[in-house]
Amino acid sequence: MDSLPEDSGAGPLAVLSRFRLDFRACLTARGDELCELADAVLCTDGPVRTLAGLSLAPEHRRGHGALYDAVNHGRVDIARLRRSLAGLPLPRAADGRLVLAADVSNWLRPGAATSPERLFCHVYGRGKGQAQMIPGWPYSVIAALEPGRTSWTAVLDAVRLGPDDDETEVTAAQVREVVIRLIEAGHWRQGDQPVLVVFDAGYDVTRLSYLLADLPVELLGRLRSDRVMQLPAPPRQPGTVGRPRKHGCELALADPATWPAPPITTSTMTSRYGTAVTAAWDRAHPRLTHRAAWLGHDGPLPVIEGTLIRLTVDHLPGDRDPKPVWLWFSRTGAAPDEVDRLWQAFLRRFDLEHTFRLFLMTILDQHLTRADNATQSVLRKSLRYAKYPGAHWGCWPCDLHRAGLDARVIANPPRFSLYTCTGRSHGPKGPCSLGRFWTFPIRPIPSCSAGRQTW
Repeated sequence: MDSLPEDSGAGPLAVLSRFRLDFRACLTARGDELCELADAVLCTDGPVRTLAGLSLAPEHRRGHGALYDAVNHGRVDIARLRRSLAGLPLPRAADGRLVLAADVSNWLRPGAATSPERLFCHVYGRGKGQAQMIPGWPYSVIAALEPGRTSWTAVLDAVRLGPDDDETEVTAAQVREVVIRLIEAGHWRQGDQPVLVVFDAGYDVTRLSYLLADLPVELLGRLRSDRVMQLPAPPRQPGTVGRPRKHGCELALADPATWPAPPITTSTMTSRYGTAVTAAWDRAHPRLTHRAAWLGHDGPLPVIEGTLIRLTVDHLPGDRDPKPVWLWFSRTGAAPDEVDRLWQAFLRRFDLEHTFRLFLMTILDQHLTRADNATQSVLRKSLRYAKYPGAHWGCWPCDLHRAGLDARVIANPPRFSLYTCTGRSHGPKGPCSLGRFWTFPIRPIPSCSAGRQTW
């Protein structure tokens, strides 16, 4: 912790110095070693493949024994770390408001058959119809988006989703806690614009809007192209009897014949996508029924109105044929200039994908082969209870020595060899009664597109 002075004056160096001190205070056990381990993770060349390899990094000044002791017995005050992250300076959009993005990143663990609470994670393949469902751990991540020509994000929170969790309920609770922490840190005050939270198509953005209606937030989310929305009911004519109508005509996103003339249209020239044209309909809402998430709702179902936006562009990078994007904004009465800011804020959401790539491929190499099961187990256990931003800092119970592998061998594996485990497999009640010895081969695989050899 002595690499930065405590009194660094003003500016980014002072912010970094204060955060390092706050981060050290969040480490309630084995704090000095965990700090060096975090420095080694962030500063080592290439992705992290083994804990033993981290002990050889220049930033890690202690031996590998201290590393394993910190991983086994270190503790982190997660609540304090989240408050420290919320207190950092955060980027703001051009209009001065905070823009947050929420998405799910999957930590794939196909070979970890004994890992608890794994889920089938949807993974896109290298072609149409090549998606797969691979066992792993999904993490819900919330980050603040930056404006301008940058892809950096400020990660504020990360929560692992369990098999019994309702994703919408968990996301609503997570957004609520993040916004409350931002308000307590002074990032939002009375009179400021509401915080904008951006979601992708996998979220029920209308239900999230209902659950978060008491917070100073506005939600923007993408809709599936097969959705059917309802327009507002027409004015009630004098002398009409019966129950008043709650819905107007239908607007099927996939059927242009059902689209009325949009009250708002905009056109913007962009250097990357050509001409971006938007059409917006006010007070669009879904028709809710007493099923699925609304099965246990007491009383009449609400009418959750918002602004429906259709975005089309001339082309995508790589001369790909673009499809229209449908967005739903949780507030009605959006002006034309606000519609343009909304779809631009949605495009910034893809910066979070670069953050996931940084975590999974640059900092922690997810392309470990099934052959290296011992190394996978080390990284899996060190991330098992990572419930906070910067999951690559998660240092929790793992025991490399149970595998009986020499740390120097794991740090420098030969390309063709057979490792023979000299220890016995351990179960929850001690050594396995079978006491079998096991071997696994190490085979090279083709290098990835970046030219890095993966194992």
